[in-house]
Amino acid sequence: MTSEVIIDAQPKEISIALLEDKRLVEYQREPREASFSVGNIYVAKVKKLMPGLNACFVDVGYERDAFLHYLDLGSQFNSYAKYLKQVQSDRKRLYPIQKASRLPDLQKDGTVQNTLQVGQEVMVQIVKEPISTKGPRLTGEISFAGRFLVLIPFGHKVSVSSKIRSGEERARLKQLIQSITPKNFGVIVRTVAEGKRVAELDAEMKVLLSRWNDAITKIQKTQDRPQLVFEETGRAVAMLRDLFNPTYENIYVNDDEICTAVHHYVSLIAPEKAGIVKKYTSKVPIFDNFDVTKQIKSSFGKTINYGHGCYLIIEHTEAMHVVDVNSGNRTKEKAQEQNALDTNLGAADELARQLRLRDMGGIIVVDFIDMNLAEDRQMLYERMCKNMQKDRARHNILPLSKFGLMQITRQRVRPVMDVDVDENCPTCFGTGKIRSSILFTDQLERKIDRLVNKVGVKKFYLHVHPYVAAYIDKGLISLKRKWQIKYGLGVNIIPSQKLAFLQYEFYDAKQQFIDMKEQNDKS
Repeated sequence: MTSEVIIDAQPKEISIALLEDKRLVEYQREPREASFSVGNIYVAKVKKLMPGLNACFVDVGYERDAFLHYLDLGSQFNSYAKYLKQVQSDRKRLYPIQKASRLPDLQKDGTVQNTLQVGQEVMVQIVKEPISTKGPRLTGEISFAGRFLVLIPFGHKVSVSSKIRSGEERARLKQLIQSITPKNFGVIVRTVAEGKRVAELDAEMKVLLSRWNDAITKIQKTQDRPQLVFEETGRAVAMLRDLFNPTYENIYVNDDEICTAVHHYVSLIAPEKAGIVKKYTSKVPIFDNFDVTKQIKSSFGKTINYGHGCYLIIEHTEAMHVVDVNSGNRTKEKAQEQNALDTNLGAADELARQLRLRDMGGIIVVDFIDMNLAEDRQMLYERMCKNMQKDRARHNILPLSKFGLMQITRQRVRPVMDVDVDENCPTCFGTGKIRSSILFTDQLERKIDRLVNKVGVKKFYLHVHPYVAAYIDKGLISLKRKWQIKYGLGVNIIPSQKLAFLQYEFYDAKQQFIDMKEQNDKS
């Protein structure tokens, strides 16, 4: 299996697609101005205590206060609280963590009102993004994640991933990490550290320590609260940190700044693979070129077809996700039991992909087609478990119930990815009446004339639906050629699959969007 990462950076948002054998399996999209993400560390003030919940609400600058439960404060909360005061007491000289005294662990049966006070400053990290009407979820156990290691300030032991089976390798890694870990730090060794040399692990340890020192220095130097003291790496780099593996053949990026950041990161963790990071320079939209746009439009929405007329219906309720498996117009050449098994096995393959693609979390209930044979039901359960092995999120799968339902729980740390694949009419905006479509090219020419002769933009790119682009470009003396003769060779037509049939967008030579919609277009 080969994997490719496609990163589409637009002025307002960044989209990342992971392809496995050219098939879309993960898709993430984030606004550029988004400032809340899992892993960010804040120094914030306790706003309200909730003794009934044994929790408190903390102001981290979000419109809804973040939630912090007593059990999430962490066993070393007292050590953190004391060290925070020591750091803030001297604005000129930073008190090193290696000299900090470790206080007794926080009692598990304690109460929040005996531990915290309203207005008290706490150092917290986001573990779950705001979802629906809920604010972020916080923890007091701070950690800095790298590719091979996770650094835990005030931790007291070195833990090795249970997925590393070899006892000899586990002992080697534990002894090695203990020799390079500073005092008052703990470390979790991740699975990908298996077989790595001491130089690679020591280099990452230094990077993680520098992140901690930068965060503490911010706390020491400034008094603004709440304050973001450590920001998780950009979504592109963060995704690569968790997903990167030797099967990656290419990483394509259409933005210089992000391309440089990704190249720098890959050079650090796998210098021999630095050449796979490539700048995408074609004028065709990057997602269109790699067939991502088409796959997005066919993979999201309520109804998902997965071959031979079979389809899934995915509904999202407040409490859970509900999935219904339908055989559709599948031919009944085989026996009914065999048809049901084939349909269900195909649904298991597609559902495992959909869970990763949409990042669906919480409880998922799947209504498979009823099967009479116990061995068929067991085969379906084993197929689903095998398909979910590639999923990084923690999950649990139960065998089919008597009603033919499969229950799945999957870790949820951010809102489910929802892509609206329905296209609204760009001309009537839902009124049901549009101008004559045969006049659409005349309308485009008026825009071009205004752009060239009044605005003064001589070189630009007009993005239109592929069917419209084909019409404009057809013939020996095409409409595009006529426009270039009349308005100059700076007229460029780009087919874009993300646009609706009569939708258009203008971009200048630097790929900056130009708003050419008239007032009656917008109203």
